[in-house]
Amino acid sequence: MKRYSALTLLRHALTGHRNWPRVWRHPEPKREYEVVIVGGGGHGLATAYYLAREHGITDVAVLEKGWLGGGNTGRNTTIVRSNYLEDASAKMYDHALDLWRTLSQQLNYNVMYSPRGVINLAHEQNEARDIRRRVHANRLNGIDSVWLDADGVKAVCPIIDISRDVRYPIQGGSYQKSAGVARHDAVAWGYARGADERGVDIIQQCEVTNIFRENGAVTGVDTTRGRIRAKKVAIVASGHTSVLAGMVGLRLPIESHPLQALVSEPLKPVMPTVVMSNLVHVYLSQSDKGELVIGAGIDGYNSYTQRGGFNIVEEQLCALKEMFPIVSRVRMMRQWAGIVDVCPDASPLICKTPVKGFYVNGGWGTGGFKATPGSGHLFAHTIARDEPHRKNAAFSLERFSTGALVAEHGAAAVAH
Repeated sequence: MKRYSALTLLRHALTGHRNWPRVWRHPEPKREYEVVIVGGGGHGLATAYYLAREHGITDVAVLEKGWLGGGNTGRNTTIVRSNYLEDASAKMYDHALDLWRTLSQQLNYNVMYSPRGVINLAHEQNEARDIRRRVHANRLNGIDSVWLDADGVKAVCPIIDISRDVRYPIQGGSYQKSAGVARHDAVAWGYARGADERGVDIIQQCEVTNIFRENGAVTGVDTTRGRIRAKKVAIVASGHTSVLAGMVGLRLPIESHPLQALVSEPLKPVMPTVVMSNLVHVYLSQSDKGELVIGAGIDGYNSYTQRGGFNIVEEQLCALKEMFPIVSRVRMMRQWAGIVDVCPDASPLICKTPVKGFYVNGGWGTGGFKATPGSGHLFAHTIARDEPHRKNAAFSLERFSTGALVAEHGAAAVAH
């Protein structure tokens, strides 16, 4: 695999960019692998990459029923942050943030990580107290979180309305300066390129239809492209985690909901940071192309659809217009929805299971993208060593029987 560089770009420019090599291969699936990863989104590809890079396990297949990054990786609002409340969450997400900082250099692929800061707004006094508590907890964990009053929020984000006669008056908010956004497609493609370079087979248009066991242990999968045997099977398929787990008789504490977003027409630069509001379920950033990227809370009902309800869009735009009056005449270009798997405590599962050789990474709710590098790094450790890393030990299935929950409903930023 050739390294990308300014010299490479110049050389290909002279030939009209007609001779770029494929970024990853398209192999036929082998009959057997050491590890099969189900799900070719960012988390699955990152897991394969770190299995090969950190643990020397290259006999790996990533099976994707559609195309790479065609699930939630390509349907999220690209926000990256680590300002969670609980120690276990803060350390896990901050581990991911550390990896984000050098990910482009490590992958030799520009993932466009942009640390432009993230503000989490408080509209009520009780919410302000909760967010201040989280700021203190963050700082105890070494995370660069500070409290801003309303004027401080205005100084960072000049287009926000902080007047007192609006429907959702702003009390202030937490601000994590090192947080920001990254380019979701580039993340999937960069990890795919890195994994492929190390020998991982990436197989698209290959849906898993069954997971089979022998003597109580998982030994492979049936797919639309035939049976594939494997010593270990790991599912990283957001939106259908519980469906896949059901194939081995495992019932997970997960609900699935639609989660939708909007993109506006391109504007000149007006939004220098990311602003999120848990209370009114809207969040806003600006893409490098100038589009406003607008997120919402989940649709309240359980569903596997990827459409979302119009009532959520209406509420989302009403809240947006109240907080940012200058967008009132901006046209929306498109709307889309993904499916999010949500655990009852709003924290994910990154763990082995009672079924030997079967591993689960899912239940991220609305917060999966930001954790992509850390999730892949820790899940690869869990698969390779058959035991959790200390930074994902808390995100086990056992917490739902022991009561050691990692409750993050407030820090998840939009409603679960």
